[in-house]
Amino acid sequence: MSFQTRDGRDWTPQYLISIDPKKCIGCGRCFKVCGRDVMTLKGSSQEGELVELDDDEDDEIEKKIMFLNDQGACIGCGACARVCPANCQTHTSAVPEAA
Repeated sequence: MSFQTRDGRDWTPQYLISIDPKKCIGCGRCFKVCGRDVMTLKGSSQEGELVELDDDEDDEIEKKIMFLNDQGACIGCGACARVCPANCQTHTSAVPEAA
């Protein structure tokens, strides 16, 4: 697939396909720059189980981790990758359609 910017320059979207929970520091920077609800922040207990974030369960949370919420909503802008200090995301180019 060939994409162009508004003024005609070639551009290749880089879609978010995964987030490495071992590398993610849960800072939320990627979440803040994404206006499409592609990611969501969840808690992880000491046992590694996912815990929903709410005020009642804060004592069970060992660390916060970003997870994909709606991968299909990603437009490939790459803003999340530019602000991630942990380099925990994997992005891929659009796959060309079969002719």
